[in-house]
Amino acid sequence: MDKNNKKTNKVSRRKFIANTAMAAAGVMIVPRHVLGGVGFTAPSDTLNIAGIGVGGMGRANLSNITGVGLEGVERANLINNTGQNIVALCDVDWNYSAKTFNDYPKAKKYLDYRKMLEEMDKDIDAVVIATPDHTHALTAGASMSMGKHVYLQKPLTHSIYESRYLTGMAKQTGVATQMGNQGHSNEGTRLFAEWIQNGEIGDPIEAHAWTNRPIWPQGLERPLEQPLVPSTLDWDLFIGPAKNRPYHPAYTPWNWRAWWDFGTGALGDMGCHLMDPVYFALNLGHPTAFEGSSSLVNTESAPIAGMVTYYFPERKSLDKVKMPALKFKWYDGGLLPERPAGMEPGKIMGDGGGGAMVIGTKGTIICSTYGRDPYIIGRENNPPQVKKVIPRVELSHEMDWVRACKEPKASRVEASSNFAYSGPFNEVVVMGNLAIRLQELKKKLDWDGENMKITNIGDNEEVKIVTTDKFTVIDGDPKFDTQYETINAKQASEEYIKHNYREGWKLS
Repeated sequence: MDKNNKKTNKVSRRKFIANTAMAAAGVMIVPRHVLGGVGFTAPSDTLNIAGIGVGGMGRANLSNITGVGLEGVERANLINNTGQNIVALCDVDWNYSAKTFNDYPKAKKYLDYRKMLEEMDKDIDAVVIATPDHTHALTAGASMSMGKHVYLQKPLTHSIYESRYLTGMAKQTGVATQMGNQGHSNEGTRLFAEWIQNGEIGDPIEAHAWTNRPIWPQGLERPLEQPLVPSTLDWDLFIGPAKNRPYHPAYTPWNWRAWWDFGTGALGDMGCHLMDPVYFALNLGHPTAFEGSSSLVNTESAPIAGMVTYYFPERKSLDKVKMPALKFKWYDGGLLPERPAGMEPGKIMGDGGGGAMVIGTKGTIICSTYGRDPYIIGRENNPPQVKKVIPRVELSHEMDWVRACKEPKASRVEASSNFAYSGPFNEVVVMGNLAIRLQELKKKLDWDGENMKITNIGDNEEVKIVTTDKFTVIDGDPKFDTQYETINAKQASEEYIKHNYREGWKLS
């Protein structure tokens, strides 16, 4: 592809719209590997993979599939078990992604994923996606509608509706899927669940998860400067479905996580890792309500620190434990839950990056980031010896997906965090940002999970949100100039749940 050809491919767009419209109408789009036709991949054959968003985490995901850049036993294990072929790479920033392009010099390079999928349809079996959050659903939806298996970085999507959409697409198309919350495939996450479900802490009654992030600037106002766009970046493609705004280096390549239009803050970044062991172990499903509080939140950027409380209803009891209603609290920005009873003084809860905790009627269990190193307080040196009933992942999270890609749909063992699991889970994660952005309503927000609606916001309720919060110091006395925007709360909540995309961008 000509690097300078940045125009939208109209044929591609028509094809994507047609494909996704077929899916929405209930027409089954059967992947080529199921039919056994062109592109069919037997378990022993090569899987042709494309990457979309390959400058950051996408490079690591591809490395964990091919072994490029790895060393020692880790590399040897992949070489002995893969046989994957990276055939195409797509990124809107060719400077940031240059190292990945060098890793796979034979792969074709693209700026626009739509053009890549259109031109290389018959040559691509599967797609690894690690773009900014706001383009996850579009890139994954387009790939799935064309019968491509999809590995999609966390958070699965930018909005609740997008998660529901991809969950449905995965079911309809039958492709193999995986969200990139790699801790879900860890041994620790499985032990955490098995110990709880075996009754080792009694009936779970309270849960917490926390992170030290953000480790990037947050609580920011929109930059006023308008520097030139780097020649290696297609700014319009980076903006994608979001509202247009001038380029600024504060947005990309990495700090996009802070900005509401592009990212989902610390909650979206780490919630899919840290909340996962709890959600998995307790079979949580949809909450019935949620509420949030935070440091100063504005119209542009997620706050420096915040807390969200989710209220989950009673669930079906297991053989050895009841699953009563419980509160699940999230903390970011370095905030922490109260130290539990029996916790050794000076001992860190989890690890330096965060952790998760479930308090039961008979004890408390804690794990570190990614579900690692679980232990029950008071039994640190005497961990439970219970039957391992949850299947284990033999290789990496990425290779678990590769395995699923190569298995026929009729007999496939789905990847550990396939969209049937990670889609509903991600809905819970990103809805926490609704609690933060609507906290000025000053009430618990009732949630209708089936219909994706907050049910207790009146048509005329409003919230005042800070747009700018500047101050000057005069003779030692700070003089604040805080400006606000008043918005309709119900309309805002509906947009947060299901985005209105910029013209030219749509899911179906």
